[in-house]
This record gives sequence, structure tokens and C-alpha cells, in this order.
Amino acid sequence: MGWYDTDFGILELISNFTLEFLFPVTLLTYFLIQIEHQYLKKHWYIWLYIPIILSTGIEICIVVSQTLFNVYDVNFDDLVFDIKNNTAIIYNLFLIFWGRYLVKKSSTISKDKKLWLLRLNLYIIFIIFLWLFSNIEFYLFDSEHTTNLMWFILSTLLWWVLYYGVFKLQLVVQKDEIHQYLVSKKTNTNLPKKDVNQNEISKIVSQLYALMEDEELYKNPLLSRLDLANRLETSEGNLSKIINQEINKSVIQFVNDYRIESAKNLLHNPVFDKYSVEAIGMEAGFKSKSAFYNVFKNSLGISPGAYRKQNKVS
Repeated sequence: MGWYDTDFGILELISNFTLEFLFPVTLLTYFLIQIEHQYLKKHWYIWLYIPIILSTGIEICIVVSQTLFNVYDVNFDDLVFDIKNNTAIIYNLFLIFWGRYLVKKSSTISKDKKLWLLRLNLYIIFIIFLWLFSNIEFYLFDSEHTTNLMWFILSTLLWWVLYYGVFKLQLVVQKDEIHQYLVSKKTNTNLPKKDVNQNEISKIVSQLYALMEDEELYKNPLLSRLDLANRLETSEGNLSKIINQEINKSVIQFVNDYRIESAKNLLHNPVFDKYSVEAIGMEAGFKSKSAFYNVFKNSLGISPGAYRKQNKVS
């Protein structure tokens, strides 16, 4: 092997081991930044990089002994490789599970953001276990089927991170900013109360209006008919029957009317012009972009974006 080939192999080997130890620290740092954890300011945090330094140092010593002093022992090299590879797996699992624990315990982020971080963490855990199984498969059966599967999963993860981690997470951040602004302006958070004659509606419908207008339950994208029925201490069937008879709407239509009114107010307010239509729909209580667009267009005949432009012109 020529010097060029040797040097290239050295760099590749050192790079591989460095990445194996650098990856979990980088990912843990990402989680800590997202949850704004105080560990980032601790002096001991730098010690998490010690395995990277040790791994690189050991690899450099081995390569120097081989190239300058022609000291080469296949069994010793294989032993060092196995020890470092297994240590890297353990180190990855330790930091990833630690990061998962810290995210779960965090109270500084929204539920949507926490869910995204936990899903990403779970995906990484799955890949690390595939890495472990690929090593076992290689040693026992001298095959690489699990390794090939791992690379496929990594490719899928890359797409998932780019879509959900960049686009979706940005929507969550925008939605949280909108929500925080509304909370800080408490006098403007609630929709105007509907002018209804209390003598003409049942107690359940009166309570339902209160839940929507005072507690803004419609902003919960997972709100179900069962949830409302439980809050009103009645059955789902009875709730649907009463709403249909007295308001001439289904439960979902009733809830979506409030969501549409909330979205209209946000779209009409120039304070929120810098935020995307999708983020406004999420703040109003819609679970997805398609649900928001479909309900809004069926209700008003135009899309949320067109409604925003129309009000800017007027």
C-alpha cells in the first residue's frame, strides 16, 4: 500500500471513530438547546467529548506505529476495533436515553415540540439498535443484511428530519409564538360571546357555549365528541342529538365554527402577518393543514391565504 492510500485509510478510519463518538454528544446538545436546559452552562459538560479525544488518540498511535515502525498485529488491531466499536454503541445508547429522559422531564417547551423531539430520539434509538444487531450479524453469520437495512432507515430519517424537523417544527415554533402573544394580551384572547337567549336553549348547550368561549376548548386539535360529553356529564349520543336539535349542526361543525372565527381574527390582525397560514390554523385548533384549508374554504368559499390577501387590500 502506497503512502497516499495509507494516509487516506488513516483519515477514513479516524473519521469513522470520531463520528461514532461525536454523534451522540452532538444530538444530546441539540436536545438540550431545544429544551433550554441548564446543563449546557455546566463546566463538566466538556467532559462528554473525552471519548472522542481518547478514540482519536488511540487510533493515531496505532496508525503511527504501523506506518513509521512497521508494528502491525492483526489480532491486536481487531481487538481494539471491537472494543471501541462496542464502547461507541454503549456511549451512544447512554447519551440518547439520557437526552430522552431530559426531554420528557422538560417543562419549558410545548407538547408539540416535545412530541417531535421524542419521536426523533426514538428513531435514533432504533437505528443504534440496528447498528448493534448489524455487528452481531457480521460476527455470527458474516453477512450485512442488517447494515443495508440500517442505511435505508438512515435515508428515511434524513427525509423525515428535513420535512418534520425543518418545516413542521418551524410551524410549531410559530404556533407557540402566536399563542404566547395571545396569552400576554388576555383581554383579546377570547372570541366575542354569542348572543343567545338563555330561555331558548338547554343547560347542556349553555354549558357548551361556556366551554368554547371561556376555556377555548376548540383550540385542542384532539378534542373529540367524547371529551365534550364527559365535560358536560352526558353521553355522546345525547350531546349530538341536543346540538342537532337546538343548533342544527353536528358536534364537529359546532367546534369548527369557533376555530374558523379564531383563524379569521388572526388572519385579519396585521400583528400575525409574519406567521404562516398553517401556523395560524394550528393555533386555531386544526390538526393539519389540509383540514384547515378544507373547512375554511367550505365555510367561506375562499382559502385562508386568499382571505388574508383580501383583507389586506380592503
